[in-house]
Amino acid sequence: MTDHRYPLTRRQLLYSLLATGALGVTSQLGACSPTSPPSSDTSEAPPADGEAEPLVMGFIYVGPKDDYGWNQAHAEGAAGVSQLPGIKVVEEASVPETAAVAETMRGMIVQDGAKVLFPTSFGYFDPHILELAEEFPEVQFFHCGTLYEEGNHPANVGSYFGFIDQAYYIAGIVAAHTSQTSKLGFVMAKPIPRIVRTLNSWMLGARSVNPEATTQLIITGEWTDSVKEAEAVNSMADQGIDVVTCNVDNAKVVMETAEKRGIFCSGNAVNQAAVAPNGYLTGAEWDWTGVYSSYAQMIQEGKTLMNGEIPHLYLGGLKDNFVKLSPYGAAVSDQAKQDAETAKASLLDGSLIVYKGEMKDNTGTVVIPSGTEYPDGTPELEKMDWLVEGVIGQITA
Repeated sequence: MTDHRYPLTRRQLLYSLLATGALGVTSQLGACSPTSPPSSDTSEAPPADGEAEPLVMGFIYVGPKDDYGWNQAHAEGAAGVSQLPGIKVVEEASVPETAAVAETMRGMIVQDGAKVLFPTSFGYFDPHILELAEEFPEVQFFHCGTLYEEGNHPANVGSYFGFIDQAYYIAGIVAAHTSQTSKLGFVMAKPIPRIVRTLNSWMLGARSVNPEATTQLIITGEWTDSVKEAEAVNSMADQGIDVVTCNVDNAKVVMETAEKRGIFCSGNAVNQAAVAPNGYLTGAEWDWTGVYSSYAQMIQEGKTLMNGEIPHLYLGGLKDNFVKLSPYGAAVSDQAKQDAETAKASLLDGSLIVYKGEMKDNTGTVVIPSGTEYPDGTPELEKMDWLVEGVIGQITA
């Protein structure tokens, strides 16, 4: 899915040598021995003699760890959990959604002794995670997404994800209050349901305070494409759009371009205020440290996916500390803050249901009938393939 170059990483090179017997061993080694040299990207040294073996948690990112976006958010979560006693983190960045990720996972298991893997990109799941899960039934694979299906997938596979669209809803309120033109913009990587839902929630939040607001959608087709992202923001600015947000892996280009064009922006994944100090309003951020710490605690207590003591789907939102908002920027008005905080309180106490009928899509078709409510976690929301009223654009591959 990416245009990342793919040189062999140190781990992949070592694994290749192991698999071919060049180091005098075979690929049937299982977990590495305590005397194996640590990989250069491990965050904790092996324990001294007599100490308990740490729980090795492997994290794999599709892009760089400092991308101001999706991958950085996960890397920050991995750094957070690495501080817990008895935890050793191994990481690999810029791993494409190809056979390369299978080799990285296998290397972490065979070389580093990882018993728990967190491959964090959507496209890692099928076939790579599913195949490795069959090959290593004692290892637990937690995929960031909601693709796990009970009865269809191996018992040692689970999914986790957060309702970040709650934060997008609040950010949409701030955007609509700040916009002078009522024209908003959204740069989208790929039109998969989880991403589409963030756009729709943004639009619904905006329209809750300004029913005339619209959002122009531009899809780049890639998780990261700095040229297309910059072109999208420039096009939006030329159209009179004065607040943009996005759901791409690396939001830095979107924020920087908006700042250069003198329009406002709202971030995603991590706080990007530093790259747009004048126009950054707020942003929908992930908070993975708490999630990964919860997994670590459960596993250290002997709970597993296989024994049924860890749920195969682990979901949460603002109240569960899966997601959060960036601090408000200087341009955010007191009224915008007040309305945003009111909505946040209602989401936290469950009194605000964002998706409830009657709701129409942007072609005028009723997509949620009158009297029907879809609270977070409702299966219908995981299949969202429509754009809410007010969005200008269409979903294309």
